[in-house]
Amino acid sequence: MIDHKGIISVNFLVLVLLCMEYDFVYVSGEARCIERERQVLLRFKKGLIDDFILSSWRSDNIECCNWRGVLCSNTTSHVIALQLPGDDTSGYYLEGEISSVLIELHDHLNILDLSGNDFGSTRIPEFIGSMTNLQHLNLRDSNFAGNVPPQIGNLTNLQTLDLSYNNFGGNRIPEFIGSMKNLQHLNLGHSNFAGNVPFQLGNLTDLRTLDLSHNYDIRFENLSWISHLSFLSQLDLSYSINLSNIDWVQQILLKFHSLQELHLQGCGITNVVTPYLNSSSISLSNLDLSENELNSSTIDRLFNSINVTANLRKLYLRGNKLERLPSSITRLPNLEDMDVSFNSMEGIISEADLAELRNLKVLDLSFNSLILNISPVWSPPFPQMDAISLAGCKMGSHFPEWLKTLNKLSWLDLSCARLSGEVPDWLWTNLSPWMQYLNLSHNHFIGTIPDFSSKSTQFIDVSSNNFSGPVPLFPPSTRVFQLSQNAFSGSISTICAVHSYDFLMVIDLSDNRLAGELPNCWENMTQLEYLNLANNNFSGEIPRSVGSLFYLETLHIRNNSFSGELPSDLRNCENLGLIDIGDNMFTGNIPTWVGAFNLSIRYLSFGGNRFHGIIPLEICSLTQIQILDLSRNNISGNVPSCFDNFTWLVEKNTTSVVFTAIGYVFTVVENFFQEYVDYASVSWKGQESEYYTKNLRLLKLIDLSSNRLVGNIPETFSSLKGLVSLNLSRNSLTGSIKTDIGQMEMLEVLDLSSNHLSGGIPIGLGQLHYLDVLDLANNDLSGEIPSSTQLQSFNASVFAGNSQLCGRPLALCPGEGPDPSTGNQLGDTDDDENDDGDGVLMFLKEFGIPIFLGFMFGFWGVVASLLVKK
Repeated sequence: MIDHKGIISVNFLVLVLLCMEYDFVYVSGEARCIERERQVLLRFKKGLIDDFILSSWRSDNIECCNWRGVLCSNTTSHVIALQLPGDDTSGYYLEGEISSVLIELHDHLNILDLSGNDFGSTRIPEFIGSMTNLQHLNLRDSNFAGNVPPQIGNLTNLQTLDLSYNNFGGNRIPEFIGSMKNLQHLNLGHSNFAGNVPFQLGNLTDLRTLDLSHNYDIRFENLSWISHLSFLSQLDLSYSINLSNIDWVQQILLKFHSLQELHLQGCGITNVVTPYLNSSSISLSNLDLSENELNSSTIDRLFNSINVTANLRKLYLRGNKLERLPSSITRLPNLEDMDVSFNSMEGIISEADLAELRNLKVLDLSFNSLILNISPVWSPPFPQMDAISLAGCKMGSHFPEWLKTLNKLSWLDLSCARLSGEVPDWLWTNLSPWMQYLNLSHNHFIGTIPDFSSKSTQFIDVSSNNFSGPVPLFPPSTRVFQLSQNAFSGSISTICAVHSYDFLMVIDLSDNRLAGELPNCWENMTQLEYLNLANNNFSGEIPRSVGSLFYLETLHIRNNSFSGELPSDLRNCENLGLIDIGDNMFTGNIPTWVGAFNLSIRYLSFGGNRFHGIIPLEICSLTQIQILDLSRNNISGNVPSCFDNFTWLVEKNTTSVVFTAIGYVFTVVENFFQEYVDYASVSWKGQESEYYTKNLRLLKLIDLSSNRLVGNIPETFSSLKGLVSLNLSRNSLTGSIKTDIGQMEMLEVLDLSSNHLSGGIPIGLGQLHYLDVLDLANNDLSGEIPSSTQLQSFNASVFAGNSQLCGRPLALCPGEGPDPSTGNQLGDTDDDENDDGDGVLMFLKEFGIPIFLGFMFGFWGVVASLLVKK
């Protein structure tokens, strides 16, 4: 899917270059830094935490006008701009305190850009409101919180204000913004504002761009104030307003003659209220109506009523209810971007449907039920095509040869298209040098993939096919390398042939036939966040260089033949949230250094290995753990009594936010955001299953089964009120089942079988209303099973192998009488017929004789009274 975020944002660097009246100097022998201002900048730096952005800000570097992000006037040498944006992609951003020392620059500072940094959910500093000469203020995506300080309203010279992508905690959009009448660009999108949108924004009559998008709880009492913004050229109200009962065409689309971009994603638009047959031509070039309720007829009616033919360049209708490709769209000769993905379109797309779209650069037809009836020798009329996505479309059984002429593609997505056979050689050999995104996943392709390390592709996904041969060399620019679920074989040592993968974030080689030892060159992939080598035939020890993956969040190496002890260098991977090394041949003790992941680890699976020794107490430091699997090892000793430190297992009704998809961003057409959805293998209700992000975050599980654990079940287990599954089976545990087990009220699975537990079954066990799987078999339990419909609903095998146990659903305890309400289910029976006979006999004994006597007395009483009357 080609994803267009539809966000209006101002590039501050471009603004600076355009504002030539400031006569900025970047590097000049003529301008010299003013010493007083240099000292201010050095003091400002002291409050910040930084590894790179301010590296040129040194006391021995006297020319501060040459420092990164510092712009000086060529005529006065004063600092007039600070541009210090962070960069999530590279991992460089500022943290710490924004020092009020910047006030000393307020006489000349015109531009302040602190976007893309992390200021720890603090408020916007009030002193910024004293820097009254500021004309451009960019605090976008800098982790500010709370309310916007009213002092910002003093910045009456501001032309640009960007507060987007922060969290203002449901506070209202400040009314004072309406008094900042020089504003031309205002971006408040994605900032968790709420309440009524102040009508005072209508006072900003010079406004060119306005973005209020993705503030889901703001309300518009009316739209009359928008009509005052007569110079508006860009408007984004996506996911912030309900237009289902509003004539949005009249009140928005036709209101502004200068409007060029309109973004109304997710606004509940269902129809075009009125035809506008006499409307004049509008200058709209970019229209985004994605995620609404529009059908094909509505779109045709809209474009047949208003004249947008001459100017419309970009049209996004993703996620609506289109049943067919609207014919009006195919007659837009200047259209460059067309996204109609994720609709309900059916039917055939022919060459004629695309013949007039000669300027098309982006085409997204993905995830519809379309059939592309296009000849292999067709020559597409859009030679400038940059991105094409046909995911889920039917286009024959073989690779579409007509794509060969599109030699400027940067994006190609043919996933889920039921294609088979070999990928033609020309795709790899003639791969566009600009190709950044290639997705051929979920098809039936065969053959090998050649070395294409000389290309510049950033996203490569050929997963879920039948490719074979060695893992190909991939470009140093790659960020995502997804080859899972194929038949690749051999070693992966060739990945060391490229000396540095500075941008690589995801490697998924799972479910192949790869073998051999892992190469020891992981220090070349320092940005790696996700590594999945599961379900292959790798062997040997884990190389120490894996400990160089400081940003690693997920490590999957399950179901291989790895051996030896885990390298202690893994403790350097402080961001690990998921470690799955299950079903290998690792040995040694459970490493005590796992306790170092106390703030990150949610999923820890060491099951199915050869670990021995005791469970280290350091494991209790993992306060964020949700899934702990140490099953099927040789672990001995007692179960630690400190599991009540597991905060997420103690608390009910909490779900993790750590098991989230890994996101990575790069520019293809506009801003592209791709998520790699994580998963994990979990033993759940007796079956090994893979759970993906959405469900994985709901699981709360402890599995210590099939070890050599001894001693009692710790009393602290009863405090794990959020635990959903507990498996302690096939150990040598003794003692009793704790009487307060009923406090573990979220339990759905409890397996204590094949231990040496004794004593009775506590009545609290029958009060676990969510309990769906229970196994207490093969212990030394005794006494009567507590009477409870919850426990009686389980099969007798659940309680088997406890010779001193009795009561339903086992045999009745000595002296226990049958329960009439359940018939013969309480005792031993011979067959169904005897059951019926015994039931009738019991009925006659208990009720038949009294009823007969009552009838006889009543009958003769009536007869006697009649005789007396006669």
